[in-house]
Amino acid sequence: MFRILLFLLRFFLFWMLFFVVDKALFLLVFYKNIAQIPLLEILGTFYHAIPIDLSMTAYMSAAPLIFLVFMWFKGDKIVRLNWIKVYMVVLTIVFSILSIVNFNIYREWGTKLNAKAFGFAFSAPNEALASGASSPILLSLTALAALIVFGIFLIKRLIPVSLKIQHAPIILKIVVSILLMGFNFLFIRGGVGVSTMNQSKAYFSDDAILNQAAVNTEWNLISSILASRKVNRNNYNFLPAEEAKNIISDLYAVKKDTTINILNTNRPNVVLIIMESFTADLTKVLGQEDGITPQFDSLVNKGVLFSRIYSTGNRTDKGIVGTLAGYPSLAAGNMVNFPNKFQRIPAISQDFKKQGYSTSFFYGGESEFDNYKAFIISHDYTKLIDKNDFEKKDMNSKWGAYDGLVFNWQLAELNHTRQPFFSTQMTLTNHEPFEVPGAYKFGNTTNITKFKSTAFYTDSCINSFLSQAKLQHWYKNTLFIFIADHGHIYPKERYDVAIPERYHIPLLFYGDVIKKEYRGKSFDNIGSQADLATTLLKQLQINTNAYPWSKDLFNPYTKPFAFFSWDNGMGFIDSKHCVTFDNVGKRILYNSQAKDKIQTEETLKKGQSYLQTVYQQFIEL
Repeated sequence: MFRILLFLLRFFLFWMLFFVVDKALFLLVFYKNIAQIPLLEILGTFYHAIPIDLSMTAYMSAAPLIFLVFMWFKGDKIVRLNWIKVYMVVLTIVFSILSIVNFNIYREWGTKLNAKAFGFAFSAPNEALASGASSPILLSLTALAALIVFGIFLIKRLIPVSLKIQHAPIILKIVVSILLMGFNFLFIRGGVGVSTMNQSKAYFSDDAILNQAAVNTEWNLISSILASRKVNRNNYNFLPAEEAKNIISDLYAVKKDTTINILNTNRPNVVLIIMESFTADLTKVLGQEDGITPQFDSLVNKGVLFSRIYSTGNRTDKGIVGTLAGYPSLAAGNMVNFPNKFQRIPAISQDFKKQGYSTSFFYGGESEFDNYKAFIISHDYTKLIDKNDFEKKDMNSKWGAYDGLVFNWQLAELNHTRQPFFSTQMTLTNHEPFEVPGAYKFGNTTNITKFKSTAFYTDSCINSFLSQAKLQHWYKNTLFIFIADHGHIYPKERYDVAIPERYHIPLLFYGDVIKKEYRGKSFDNIGSQADLATTLLKQLQINTNAYPWSKDLFNPYTKPFAFFSWDNGMGFIDSKHCVTFDNVGKRILYNSQAKDKIQTEETLKKGQSYLQTVYQQFIEL
């Protein structure tokens, strides 16, 4: 009995030490992010991680425990543990790989390894490799080797090859076995309290990165995968349903349903360019960055700019739905993964099709990636051009065709497309691993310089596209719209996913169809990426009742606000205040007016009501 207990203690000790080293590596990798945090608070990460680490260890100990109990009842005096050592070595290697993947997922997404990233790797392995190609290879391999070597060394020191088991009365065996399995179950569950084990057990800090570090990577992944399958339950019930609905109704209520009409026609061609990772921080006009996007900045002088627009989320899948369908992001949920639901929400491409427009979508990458193709086709885009249509010689980027080639193809197609047309392109060059076909404008020594270089390249492609478009017969009757799919950590290294600036994106209307008195004008009312749908359709006098989550940015009576979310977190910003909130730790992460408790509570209620109500609608679709 005592030898079995001693073995289990060694087993637990091994994994608890392994998880400590894993967390230490995580904190070392992101040492810049925690440099200003007090040392005692950083050390608190390891203490607050203990419950979930114990839970994950208990999961892994279940099989060895059952085996040892069986052998004890069988009466064997010596039990070989070779398979357990192999089991631990395999898990050590797998967990080490997951840990390194987690470092790089956090670097790019601001969240831990989860079901979204895991599914991404299996559904689109090529794109996953391309996305991770900007990660520091040497650092990743060094950390991987260190974890594996440490783990195998510790296994040899702590885990014996065999175990002598002494005989005991059957009653004692039954009692001890029940106690051992019972305690193991309690570790898995997280104790005897009403609340079972969850991520919030590890949350303790106002600094999101410490909370992320404290959550066990493997436990979080498993929990995320299981939770992703539960879409019939609203996990965001913050307020009574009626109160939440009333708050939302008030947000979207307008005294007068009117608009400022900036176009000289209500039936223009529309070319929508969704720009990959084209954060406001890249531009001179919004981000005070010189020389990265000179062409875009020059367009502002002749177009209509919305200077305070926020993306709905932090990934492209959320940006597509937000831009085309006027639908908010769902925190941990992902609309594009549910065809039976996204087919029940409209998209502006369908409205254009109903109005007799030709519709087309251009993308240099794999349109099946993350289920984009299903969403695009099901929303009445009659022509879809993606990497499968390009020649192999044009597939020079890890993602597919460079932006310049796609713009050229789109231009050629539009030259013989029946007017009026609605054409969308989603760029991709400004995505990890940040490759350009030629010289890097800002060099390629760091991810920041590469990111700035790819943004400069995309910006130059936009200029070339517009320069050639001006020579075409359809140009004078065309409205061009430029909007980013989401923000980015670069070029200002905004690693914290809870900072509102991570979601600040440009939105620009451009073209000869804009009345002269509005060219060069900037609107600074706060809005969302999801507001493009109603804002655009109102200009064309098309009914927008089907877009309840989208508001008209040209209506002077529209309330200025934006909602955004990331995995299990959300933010709300209006002209008075901005609050971001962690749904797991149940704590405010960012507060622009922390001293004003009344205003903070009011703003938080708006954000919570928003997520609660939109997620409930998603469930009921």
